[in-house]
Amino acid sequence: MSETRERLALIGAGPMGLAAAKLLSQHGIGFQGFELNGDVGGLWDIDGPRSTMYETAHLISSKRMTEFTDFPMRDEVAEYPSHREMKRYFQDFARHFDLYRHFRFGAEVLRCDPLGGPNDGWRITWRDDTGEHVEDYAGLLIANGTLSTPNMPHFKGSFAGEMIHSSAYRHPSQFDGKRVLVIGAGNSGCDIAVDAIHHGQSCDLSMRRGYYFVPKYVFGKPADTLGGAIKLPMALKRIVDGTILKWFVGDPQKYGFPEPDYKLYESHPIVNSLVLYHAGHGDIRVMPDVDWFDGKTVRFKDGRCEDYDMILVATGYKLDYPFIDAAHLNWQGDAPHLYLNCMHPERDDLFVLGMIEASGLGWQGRHEQAEMVVRYIEGLRSGAPEAKALQKTKAEGFRRATGGMNYIDLPRMAYYVDKATYRKAVTGWIGRLRGRAA
Repeated sequence: MSETRERLALIGAGPMGLAAAKLLSQHGIGFQGFELNGDVGGLWDIDGPRSTMYETAHLISSKRMTEFTDFPMRDEVAEYPSHREMKRYFQDFARHFDLYRHFRFGAEVLRCDPLGGPNDGWRITWRDDTGEHVEDYAGLLIANGTLSTPNMPHFKGSFAGEMIHSSAYRHPSQFDGKRVLVIGAGNSGCDIAVDAIHHGQSCDLSMRRGYYFVPKYVFGKPADTLGGAIKLPMALKRIVDGTILKWFVGDPQKYGFPEPDYKLYESHPIVNSLVLYHAGHGDIRVMPDVDWFDGKTVRFKDGRCEDYDMILVATGYKLDYPFIDAAHLNWQGDAPHLYLNCMHPERDDLFVLGMIEASGLGWQGRHEQAEMVVRYIEGLRSGAPEAKALQKTKAEGFRRATGGMNYIDLPRMAYYVDKATYRKAVTGWIGRLRGRAA
């Protein structure tokens, strides 16, 4: 076997790829990392060739609830860091754990093809500024992220003004002097709408459905640091947390926001109280879903018509692994169906890392996912019975770790899990695999 044939291929040097690289290195598992960008950080590097970051972006979770446990953010870093601070954090992480040497930067993976039958390894085709290259590897770990391919809906008619997806938004000056319509009211849509309020001539926000709004601070502390001390049944937790939201947020419907048609925690909340502040001051109008475009006129589904110079479509992103055939990923519906969102039921040489969302999971929760995978690979190589037990479990069939939550039926929720349920399962396997290693 060649040197590369015994190693694993790791795609991506964002937070998930860096966590995997650190763990692979610590466990003595050889690998080669590939990163399209010229540096680490993934989407947090606004200078990356496919970055979807914008200048005013900050974390929507607090630093202490987001950071890697074994590499805390510096005390002087703001509680809700900017994207530039986050890029610096990942650069420091990579230097601290000596990860740069494991990656080829400026390397775009073009194809991943299986060699022979299941678990025989992968042929990776990639290119850099010296040309195209082909190498074989014992296994493949995909950590290219979930927020890079825009989800652009189809609209009836045509718009004569400027229309961009939020992935193409970089700076508030893009709104200068314009009548702006933001379509989509997720976290990015609401953040960007606040930018448009301050720089555009006017700003309206089109929403298809209602959301629950969460302030960044409650009782003077980051809101996400207050929960978790006492474990409550979900029914009771909804009552308690819903009451707190009423105290600190009030009733968004009085500003024109639609009422959610689902229960609290069945979709991700909007961590933004500024958009409510501006709605209360009349700086932004909340509009219903779009019906059609005609020139610069937008007709909404309630029959109203308004004229705009610019439309920003903040309808999120779709899962995209363009370098590998979807059939290899056990794709079902809107996402690959993988055990604990990362393990193929039949293959032990293919893993998808970071295809996971959960309220409050943070990067440490994702680090745990990577640790489970790395310890599993290590256990298979050593013949550990705990790894064989995990292999059998994932092959027998499974459901997503939702904890019984009835998440709304949207593509972006197709890989959402319940944090407590998910972490219990992952850390349970880590404990079993670690015990064997010890």
